[in-house]
Amino acid sequence: MIVLLALLSGVALAEDPTIEIPYEKYELENGLDVILAPDTSTPIVYVNLWYHVGSKDETEGLTGFAHLFEHLMFNGSKHAPGEYFTPLSEVGGTVNGSTNTDRTNYYEQVPAEYLPRALFLESDRMGWLLDVLDEGKLDNQRDVVRNERRQRYEITPYGEAYKDLVAATYPKGHPYHHSTIGSHEDLQNASVEDVKAFFRTWYGPQNASLVIAGDFDTEATKKLVEEQFGGIPRGADTTQLEQTKTVVEPQEIRQYQKVPEQKFWIAYTSPAFYEAGDAELDILCSVLSTGKDSRLYKKLVMEDQVATQIRIGQSSSKLESMLIISGTAAAGHTTDEVIAAADAVIADALGENPPTQEEVDAAKAQFEVGFYNGIRTIGDRGDLLQRYNYFTGDPGYIDDDLARYLPITPEAAVAAGKEVLAGERVVLHIWPEGDKPEEEAN
Repeated sequence: MIVLLALLSGVALAEDPTIEIPYEKYELENGLDVILAPDTSTPIVYVNLWYHVGSKDETEGLTGFAHLFEHLMFNGSKHAPGEYFTPLSEVGGTVNGSTNTDRTNYYEQVPAEYLPRALFLESDRMGWLLDVLDEGKLDNQRDVVRNERRQRYEITPYGEAYKDLVAATYPKGHPYHHSTIGSHEDLQNASVEDVKAFFRTWYGPQNASLVIAGDFDTEATKKLVEEQFGGIPRGADTTQLEQTKTVVEPQEIRQYQKVPEQKFWIAYTSPAFYEAGDAELDILCSVLSTGKDSRLYKKLVMEDQVATQIRIGQSSSKLESMLIISGTAAAGHTTDEVIAAADAVIADALGENPPTQEEVDAAKAQFEVGFYNGIRTIGDRGDLLQRYNYFTGDPGYIDDDLARYLPITPEAAVAAGKEVLAGERVVLHIWPEGDKPEEEAN
């Protein structure tokens, strides 16, 4: 493992051993966090800009705006009209963005000499996007988003399962209750002024962090960042939402759709990302369902053959997280049978037959391999600096992150599991229409 880590360019390994991604963090006068991570191993530069806004920051009746801006931000700004992709793709760059409940991410990777171009484009849409945002652009992109919603969620088998599970787990009014993509009604009713007001609130430099990783001169890049971003006015500070701990209203939801197999999802609420219990639950979930030797897979898929797929894992987020169990019933069996069998395996693991030290050590080793694989590229490391900065306030949290996992004992994993899995839960079944019981069909 240490040999693998030492081969990772741009990641320093001390004799402890500790992991370090060399970086420098500072703040512009307008509040923009800047994180520079030089790495001369490859003549490329990765620019990663996070706006600290996601669907959790939207208000009722005005949902889907963070994701909508993921589209609008690529449609040109005052000094860079036209599609955002063209000036970077024509020099061999790659460009994309993503939105989730907690943040919005825009990033590009370009040959090192084109860093000024990438920074110019990012700064122009931060400071001057609204100058060219009009009804025509809004209509065009809201139609794109609504079509994406239809394709990804509404006409795809099981496409709305996660959305429905989340909405049932988090009550109405909770920041995570609604989906990131928003509703058709909210998107259609949004006015240009509604959308501009959302941007003014959340997309200023005081609510953003910029990571530049790769082959660049530090002092020259600082000057470039100041030239491009320093003149953008600071916006008003926003209220950051505090962590929550939802008391789940227990529900069992049954849906019958045009799908090929019976599937289910079970949701519990769990600790927020990086909080106590988060890592312990990751290890417990790995023991239970990672690999063919894991307890759930071995019992339900290989031995009893009541399921063709079974998984337990966390969806970790800033305010609180969800622990989700999901599975597919084998032919001739039902999701009810699979859930009963899964519950028995989990109860056994939290009771008379807790994880062994060998199982926990194997889970930790799997995590280490995944961890190191996740910091191989300059882009991976740049995004990790952003994640740590946003969720912990410390871009250099990488060594502390790994240290959360390595000391975990079987007893600690079981204790975390008992804390969460003893709580109420939401169960969602989705069956083929033909499997609908006769009494429900009438």
